[in-house]
Amino acid sequence: MSGWGRLSIFVASLLALPALAEAHLRSNPELGKAEGTCRRDERGPAIIVTPVGLKDRAGSLKLEVYPANDDDFLADDNVLLEQGKVFRRVEVPMPASGIPELCIRVPDPGSYALSLLHDRDGNHKFGLSIDGVGFAANPRLGWSRPKAAKSSVSAGPGLTRIRIVLNYRRGLFSFGPLERQ
Repeated sequence: MSGWGRLSIFVASLLALPALAEAHLRSNPELGKAEGTCRRDERGPAIIVTPVGLKDRAGSLKLEVYPANDDDFLADDNVLLEQGKVFRRVEVPMPASGIPELCIRVPDPGSYALSLLHDRDGNHKFGLSIDGVGFAANPRLGWSRPKAAKSSVSAGPGLTRIRIVLNYRRGLFSFGPLERQ
């Protein structure tokens, strides 16, 4: 192939990069689930979360693991995975009765930031007026996202158990647990 032929292929590939990047960055609710799913008799670090203060039994529960730093905490899952950073997700339907527990795998022992969503309307994203949300270490929530350091847990080499208190909108200007925990 001539130099011009190679150059035209190179230019065409450069022009296609934005379209490829855009297509590659599309969100998908399945991202991180294969890596985050706990399996029977599987060894290694995992975090078992018990939600506290559920409003009702509607919808599903979605637990996500992020790097424990402010730049990556609650960042776009596609970007984190493209950059080789930790992102894990587990989503389960709300059980009709009993105390739910969610198990999520982490790659190694260490510190991770966790968010838990009570997705009451089933749309796979947080809706301030309907859904509940909580974070590891149960930080007090205001009208902005919490810092990663206040939303993190230290996972050991085996199972680490924590409780996450869910917060819901209460009235026009209040957001917090339904009851004192």
